[in-house]
Amino acid sequence: MRRLIVTENITVDGIISPMGDWFDPGTTDDELAAVNAQHAAAADGLLLGRVTYEEFAGFWPQQEGAISAYLDQVDKYVVSTRLEKAEWQNTTILRGPLTDEVTALKERDGKDITVTGSTSLVRSLVPTGLVDVYRLFVHPVVQGSGIRLFDEVTLRLSPARTKAFASGVVLLEYTAG
Repeated sequence: MRRLIVTENITVDGIISPMGDWFDPGTTDDELAAVNAQHAAAADGLLLGRVTYEEFAGFWPQQEGAISAYLDQVDKYVVSTRLEKAEWQNTTILRGPLTDEVTALKERDGKDITVTGSTSLVRSLVPTGLVDVYRLFVHPVVQGSGIRLFDEVTLRLSPARTKAFASGVVLLEYTAG
């Protein structure tokens, strides 16, 4: 069975909605870029909510580089009842009940499925027990306000990996359960 991995860029105070310039997807931290490339190589599915999908589809196809190339070729699944059609290549719209759709994706043959951004979607997935790994890239910033990844939820996680990078970002990886 494929793993569902929530991957988020997050501040020290738990905010995942960037305000200001604390998150830069074009970071020059070579070691961080290499870890991201490893994660991309281990995944062949990207699960997104509608808003994040529309933001990504409006930006990444016009870019060049490793991130753009990966996003163009990966199978993208967008959870939406409102999106009429998906123009970005390799995109499937999931309209059914969330738990059923994600369970079916996990049961298919393939590599990991990652979820990034997509705050509402991730918050909907947390209580289902379908998330296998939480991969948090903690940026050395305190934002003070904004949308938190975990809000009004109790969740027991087991540490799986930690890694500090020269840029000051720290990877905290946890398995659910």
